[in-house]
Amino acid sequence: MTTEALNKSDLIERISLKNPHLAEPLVEEAVKIMIDQMIESLSSDNRIEIRGFGSFALHHREPRVGRNPKTGKSVEVAAKAVPHFKPGKALRDAVNESAAG
Repeated sequence: MTTEALNKSDLIERISLKNPHLAEPLVEEAVKIMIDQMIESLSSDNRIEIRGFGSFALHHREPRVGRNPKTGKSVEVAAKAVPHFKPGKALRDAVNESAAG
């Protein structure tokens, strides 16, 4: 099974093809604004919920002591916030249907 990634320019192209009344630069700007708003929201520690698709939230990781795999030496790993995506039921169902058939 081979998988291909859908990148931002592919997404813009697909949206433009399905909406010929919208100019591609307009679609590109809309996608950019949407992504920027999502980044801004997550950066402010807000949750994003898109019904039928899923939700994005930050998972906060505490600082810890890790190991350098090459040397085995202890390394301090700083605390960090990691974006996390949880798919919605409609998305899970659609993916499972296409995987089953």
